[in-house]
Amino acid sequence: MKLTMTSALAGLTLALALSTATFAADIKIGVLVPTTGGQASYGQDMANAVQLAMDELNKAGGGNTYSMVVGDDGCDPQQAVNAATKLASSGIAGVVGGYCSGATIPTLKIFGDAKLPFIITAANSTKLIPANPGNAFMINSTGNDQVAKAIDVWKAKGVKSLAIVNEGDAYSQDLATLAQKSFTEGGGTVADFETVNHGEQDFSSVVTKIKAANPDAVFWTAYDDDGGPFIKQLREGGYQGAIYVGDGSTSTNLLKLAGDASEGVFAFSSPTAEFLPDAKAFADAYQAKFNVAPSSYGPLTYDGMKLLADAISKAGGTDSAKVIDALSKEDYKGLAGEISFRPDHTLARSNFIVIEAKGGAWALAQ
Repeated sequence: MKLTMTSALAGLTLALALSTATFAADIKIGVLVPTTGGQASYGQDMANAVQLAMDELNKAGGGNTYSMVVGDDGCDPQQAVNAATKLASSGIAGVVGGYCSGATIPTLKIFGDAKLPFIITAANSTKLIPANPGNAFMINSTGNDQVAKAIDVWKAKGVKSLAIVNEGDAYSQDLATLAQKSFTEGGGTVADFETVNHGEQDFSSVVTKIKAANPDAVFWTAYDDDGGPFIKQLREGGYQGAIYVGDGSTSTNLLKLAGDASEGVFAFSSPTAEFLPDAKAFADAYQAKFNVAPSSYGPLTYDGMKLLADAISKAGGTDSAKVIDALSKEDYKGLAGEISFRPDHTLARSNFIVIEAKGGAWALAQ
């Protein structure tokens, strides 16, 4: 009897030790972002935010320690496929990131086949939704939510005619098409719809068409590196109406590139640190560690890493099916607000705000 009891206790101790060892683990997380190319500043910001979240998780203890493996997608679909393939075979337990929608879409199958939970923290084209095998979760509101916010603003501002300019990629074309459909269905007129090439240097022909159409407002749906020069040339060409940009153009880089022409430009933005009451400590820690302020997607990406860690904790380990199930049931409070998901794994609420360029900086629009 004594031997049996001793053996039972030893077995229980061993089982508990094995259970603890399984849960207390060194966990690698893949970070899919552009660290080269025109959107590299956004990608670095997102990688920094993941690192900050990991530092805090590791300092807090609890058993698990986190480290990251960065995959540079360059905002290019083929480069993203190569980066995702390498990440999927690097022993990671999940993925955080995804900035350019066009680069993110082809990675969904790769991460889906590898059964890796994927927290998409910036990319928000509606084209991501049907391509999602079920392992990905979007914590930035979709283009549908952005357009709904835009329609509300344009109605309030009395905008009855609109020119829309995109670059034909998965993000900007999706946003432009959604805006065109919703605006016309609401009784507005899309006076001009233009598609330009990424890297365009001379927008004179587009400016001429917009001036001839004379819309109440112009909506630029693409990224900041081309948006800044476009806005500058639009103002220099004599256009005096309102200018709006999508969430891919909300960095201070747009303001620098456009110069004085950026004054009064409106943007539909994901929640950024300076406009989030709960993000001051995050912004201070980010500034102290990286000697720069976080940009547009820092808070969302920080939330994404914390969300994935929370799901791993609730799943009791890194078993992908359990983590994905935990994510689907999440009701997590992050810096940017509540995170829970619709059945299609999109954010259950809209998180868009409206900001305005004033004196070379962004401010909340009145």
